[in-house]
Amino acid sequence: MRFLKTMTIAAAAVLMTVSVSKAQDIVDTAVAADDFNTLVAAVEAAGLVETLKGEGPFTVFAPTDAAFAALPEGTVDSLLLPENRDQLVAVLTYHVLPGRVMSSDIAGQEVSPETVQGSTLMIDATGDAVMVNTATVVTADVEASNGVIHIIDTVLIPE
Repeated sequence: MRFLKTMTIAAAAVLMTVSVSKAQDIVDTAVAADDFNTLVAAVEAAGLVETLKGEGPFTVFAPTDAAFAALPEGTVDSLLLPENRDQLVAVLTYHVLPGRVMSSDIAGQEVSPETVQGSTLMIDATGDAVMVNTATVVTADVEASNGVIHIIDTVLIPE
């Protein structure tokens, strides 16, 4: 009887671990990381939360709060204004690729994928650091249930 009780408790613990460790979607992963407050606020202001919580898969190059803080003064505040929503959507969707692109998929290559916004990015994965335009990938392959996040140190601005 004691063995059965122990096995039941162990099975319950395993099930709880599995359900807790299940990957969150891209938005929830960014919220949980706590270094993407500006990005999350921008995604909300742009009305892109439901899209980035959707099925995907997506590849997101996610600028940190420090990356947003490095923009010229007033840039973020201006982008968050309702009248600049289209511009904000363009900036944010420039950080998103359709599909799941892991670092191993492009290692040793230079590629120019098209973003959801419609422009292309220049990704150079041939050196010691992976560059996305002028941004450096500081953490790659943060997996989410509907894609992958690569953390970058600079906000990408489409031309």
